[in-house]
Amino acid sequence: MATLRIDLEVQDYHLWRTAFGKDAGGRGRHGARRHRIFQAAGDECRVSLDIDFSTMAEAERFLTVLRDEVWPSPDKAPAKIGAPAARIIEMVEAEDYR
Repeated sequence: MATLRIDLEVQDYHLWRTAFGKDAGGRGRHGARRHRIFQAAGDECRVSLDIDFSTMAEAERFLTVLRDEVWPSPDKAPAKIGAPAARIIEMVEAEDYR
C-alpha cells in the first residue's frame, strides 16, 4: 500500500472541506482506497490528509492530477493557501499498543 500524504494551509476549513467533498480530482476513479483528514491541534487552518492507494503508481498518478488540474484551479481548490506539500510514503512497520 502507498499513502499520499498532503500538508496544506487553508483559509477556511469548512470551505476547504466542502470543496474536498466534491472530489474534483476523482479519488475513487484513480484507485484511492480511503482517506484520513487531520488538523493541527489548536489550528484548524493547518490540514494534513492521508489518501491510501493499493500501488505506488496509483498514488503517483493521482498526485499528478492534483498538481496539474486541482491545485492550480481557484474553483477546485478555493480555500488553499500556497502550494501544498505532498509526498508518497509506504508503511514499513506498525504495532498496536492495546
